[in-house]
Amino acid sequence: MKYEIRSLEITDYDNLIKLWRRCDLPCRPKGRDARKTIAEEMTRVETCFLGMLDSGKLIGAILGTSDGRKGWINRLAIAPEYRRQGLGDIMIKECEKFLLGLGLKVIAALIEGDNTASFAAFKKAGYIYAEDIAYYSKRSSADD
Repeated sequence: MKYEIRSLEITDYDNLIKLWRRCDLPCRPKGRDARKTIAEEMTRVETCFLGMLDSGKLIGAILGTSDGRKGWINRLAIAPEYRRQGLGDIMIKECEKFLLGLGLKVIAALIEGDNTASFAAFKKAGYIYAEDIAYYSKRSSADD
C-alpha cells in the first residue's frame, strides 16, 4: 500500500507529539519540542519535518537538518502497527533526498542508544555505525 508523504505543518504538531510518544522517542514539549519552537524550526530552509499518512492519520515522521557541512537525520518514527513494512526505509530515502538537495555530501543519523529498530533501519539503508564517536550535549535546561 502506498501512503502519502508530505511536509508537516504546525497544524500537525499534536499528532506528531503523540506519534513520538507512541514510538517511545524522547519528547520535551516544555522545551525544545514546544509548539512555538517546532513552528520556528519548520520555517527553516535547511530543515524538513516529513510525515507519512494513511488516510490522513500520521503513521510516520522523520526530521532532517543541516549544519552547513553535514545533514542530520533524527526522530524517525513509525507507528508500531505499521512497522516491518519497509516504511522506515521510505522515510529515510525521502529525508535523504531533501538533504542531498541542499548540496550536502554526508548524512548522519542521531539514534538513542536503546532504539534497536532505528539501528536496524539505518543499517539496512546503508549507514555505517561509528563505534569511535561519543556524543556529548549541553542543555539549557532539563526540558531542552
